[in-house]
Amino acid sequence: MDLAVVVSRAQLGIQAPPVHIEVHLANGLPGVNIVGLPETAVKESRDRVKAALTTSGFQYPARRITVNLAPADLPKEGGRFDLGIALGILAASGQIPAAALEGMEFLGELGLTGALRPVGGVLPASMASARDDRALVLAREDADEAALVNGARILPAGHLLEVCAHLHGQTALAPHAGRGPGDAPGPEPPDLVDVRGQPQGRRALEAAASGGHHLLMIGPPGTGKTLLASRLPGLLPPMAETEALETAALHAIGGLGIDPGRWRMRPFRAPHHTASGVALVGGGARPRPGEISLAHNGVLFLDELTEFDRRTLDVLREPLETGRITISRAAHQAEFPARFQLVAAMNPCPQGYDCDLGPRCRCTPEQRRRHRGRISAPLLDRIDLCIEMPRLPREVLMGNAPTPESSAAVRERVARCRALQMERQGTLNAALPGRELERLALLKPAERGLLEAAMDRFRLSARSYHRILRVARTLADMAGREAIAREDLMEALGYRAMDRWRERDGG
Repeated sequence: MDLAVVVSRAQLGIQAPPVHIEVHLANGLPGVNIVGLPETAVKESRDRVKAALTTSGFQYPARRITVNLAPADLPKEGGRFDLGIALGILAASGQIPAAALEGMEFLGELGLTGALRPVGGVLPASMASARDDRALVLAREDADEAALVNGARILPAGHLLEVCAHLHGQTALAPHAGRGPGDAPGPEPPDLVDVRGQPQGRRALEAAASGGHHLLMIGPPGTGKTLLASRLPGLLPPMAETEALETAALHAIGGLGIDPGRWRMRPFRAPHHTASGVALVGGGARPRPGEISLAHNGVLFLDELTEFDRRTLDVLREPLETGRITISRAAHQAEFPARFQLVAAMNPCPQGYDCDLGPRCRCTPEQRRRHRGRISAPLLDRIDLCIEMPRLPREVLMGNAPTPESSAAVRERVARCRALQMERQGTLNAALPGRELERLALLKPAERGLLEAAMDRFRLSARSYHRILRVARTLADMAGREAIAREDLMEALGYRAMDRWRERDGG
């Protein structure tokens, strides 16, 4: 037989499209030609494969070898096709039975000794092979990650000879039977019991968790903004299996690996304020996910928000609305999911003090306006909750205050509130579309007049109007009310600190 076909998988964003490795042996001057849009690392596989076959005791065909990686218009990168190319050459030359390759896919880089090396980021390939009902053969080091997929048939191997013995029916590869990383016990997330005082901050955090809302906290240093933000993942319910797999796949292809104790925990990403726009949204010559995608199904925390470059912050505007980011380059285009919950923190003025501290704060009104003006109005429009965090009173900080409520107690209420929303409308309140929002957030004439007066006074946009209604709907759900009450709307309007500041400062 002069032709053999082996199935493998490429990597394109979070997808793993199939690649059919077609190997043809022809008469002529011996040589290897790899076609199908291979990059340099793929072209170099000809030397790795030749050395691996000869050192493993196989006969390398002294014929003209053509390797086609189909489809031809899909970019092929890395050493993940080495194993498939080697097996294709062996099958085409009759050294292994070609029929044994059916129903299987192969991923792995070969060492010169024939050892099978990991390629990383195999979770998308495992998900795709499970959907297509094929077994996946790969390196042992990649097996734990691939085995996260429920129903996947994973056959780990350490050497090319082990794979060939399995195909010959001599010594079968043992299916992966070890515990996946998701089964390992994980550490407990930070607890809300560590946060002293700040009842409004705790209330806003619970509202953000209950409805999936974005949150901005404004206050001087030391008021607990970062402490509160780090407690949000502990208030959220564990991810469903599909959510956890999608998030884990993003971490895998981003080169972060998978934390054995945190596979089903919501991710918490906190990039430094010097991060660039590419670091946030992703990119590079070979597109990789950025911080917003690594925070998918979790929390993205931006501390010192006004220290970020304004153009960097503005790249968040579209993903906050769509939940996806498309990265386009000259030779590549990749789309990554990015449905995250934004939590941000900032100081009220350049010096960081409260603006009402008199002589302690030497910032002029113009300096404060410029400081807040580093955040664009369109970005602020996409943040549902904006609260002020005052300094803690001395008696709260140093006294024997009552033990605060724990994350477990708040998490139970959050779970009930989220379950109510999913049963009623199939989505969280933060993602309610306009038509559904008008149906579920009907206001009485008096409340509607109050909201109209607030919109006129603070010059609120239509987006802000809808976000106030979504927050009010969440507050009503937290209280167990079917309709939005006046106190819900008043509290939702109270979470517009930046609008009040802009109106007061004339900004």
